[in-house]
Amino acid sequence: MRLISAFLAVCGAAASVSGAPPAPTRPNIIFIMSDDHAAHAISTYGSKVNQTPHLDRLAKEGMRFDRAFVVNSICTPSRATILTGKYSHLNGTPTFNRFDGAQPTVAKMLQAAGYHTGMIGKWHLGSDPTGFDRWTILPGQGAYNDPAFLTPQGRKVIPGYVTDIITDLGLEFIQQRPADKPFFLMLHHKAPHRDWTPTPKYREEFARRVIPEPATLWDDYTTRSDALRENEQTVASDLNNHDLKRAVPPELKPGPERQKWFDKSPTEVEIEIDGAKKTLTGRALAQWKYQRYMQDYLACIQSVDDNVGRLINWLDARGLGTNTVIFYTSDNGFFLGDHGLFDKRFMYEESLRVPLLARWPGVIKPGGVSDALALNLDFPETFLELAGLTPPPDMQGRSLAPLLRGAPVENWRTSFYYRYYHDPGDHNTRAHYGVRTGTEKLIYYWKKDQWECFDLAKDPQELKNVYTDPAYAKTVASLKQELARLKKEVKDDDQFATKQPAAGVHGQPQPKANPALR
Repeated sequence: MRLISAFLAVCGAAASVSGAPPAPTRPNIIFIMSDDHAAHAISTYGSKVNQTPHLDRLAKEGMRFDRAFVVNSICTPSRATILTGKYSHLNGTPTFNRFDGAQPTVAKMLQAAGYHTGMIGKWHLGSDPTGFDRWTILPGQGAYNDPAFLTPQGRKVIPGYVTDIITDLGLEFIQQRPADKPFFLMLHHKAPHRDWTPTPKYREEFARRVIPEPATLWDDYTTRSDALRENEQTVASDLNNHDLKRAVPPELKPGPERQKWFDKSPTEVEIEIDGAKKTLTGRALAQWKYQRYMQDYLACIQSVDDNVGRLINWLDARGLGTNTVIFYTSDNGFFLGDHGLFDKRFMYEESLRVPLLARWPGVIKPGGVSDALALNLDFPETFLELAGLTPPPDMQGRSLAPLLRGAPVENWRTSFYYRYYHDPGDHNTRAHYGVRTGTEKLIYYWKKDQWECFDLAKDPQELKNVYTDPAYAKTVASLKQELARLKKEVKDDDQFATKQPAAGVHGQPQPKANPALR
């Protein structure tokens, strides 16, 4: 903390804005966002693989949203949406392109209204933050150990573990805030993003655990589109030597050949069990890879959970908890071996859904649960309403503030539009858009001209594509109509994509292709 204090002292504090209401009249807002944290890796959401007591505390003392989703499941576009309250095609960030920081953002609006604004941690938008009185961000993805940070004054390496450091920096921001202003802090963790490097303590602890396999780890992809079969984010075939933390062969010196080895996914691995060596291949190897992946992923989350608890305790000990709204979410969902996958991007539930927890003592009723369809699109309008401001009419979400207060809400959304653009891109995930209602989902892979439709009430694991099932003909027609309506409503005119039909029948069964089954 002493080193970080000295570092931040160089950065300076923002000047006070005259005429702003005193801090107690408006709540402070802390927006904690982790990177790639699946909702089903939080115990309050029913996790079968880990326990997260401090995140559970947010739910116990506040509200849990059970149906929170993103509108483009990938890092940079999600962050742009959260800042602007607009879909990717309107905020200009559909993939990993540079975010235009000159456009209006919620940070600028809160700053202009007298909030002391801060951005700490992972930014990943390609441009410098704007609208923040203080910002300290990781360059690109950042590093887990001894990370470098960027500030307006330059670059600085801070020794330690990134999750602890980001929390320290956040606490310093709050501690050094102007006393006469409310504050808005975006506290963005790197964890649990790939390459899932935990602290030594949790690496050792989780290495001794056997993680339950998901029910769909061995999904054979029958009835699904070619997009699922063509993806390159499978546990069996695409986790590489670096992901798996395998020891480097001693003959490989630093250089291109060593990097090539790191990037390779092994087809056999020799392990030692009870003093005897055993070579793993096929299904046994896929199971071993799943364990290694999940052990490190969950160990990273444990540090996030610890630091959320540290932040809550720090606020409460200083009397700041009562007038501070804390949100916790992730920039997107993540596959934890579900459908044999890791990563995100697809419109399937594990990738589409995010955790959303909110705590505001005295306002949010403890233990509240909402099943409203909430979107990352809604965050900026929520922040603005909490600050007593009127959101601009071009924002496309809806404030969650009435839901937080337990007020009756009329005409809440019953469906939403999703679109993923990065094709060709990382993991060979095909571009698609679609609609999700409370009980159904329709996905269109427009470059392949293939469809998927799921009855979420009967098939929550999305194993049976019913697009060509005559019994669902009316459902498909209705969903297509709703998709067209939403597309028009959100002003998506296809400026980022052109349909490129491919040969083949829409969504028809193909040969089994999950690499874990080969």
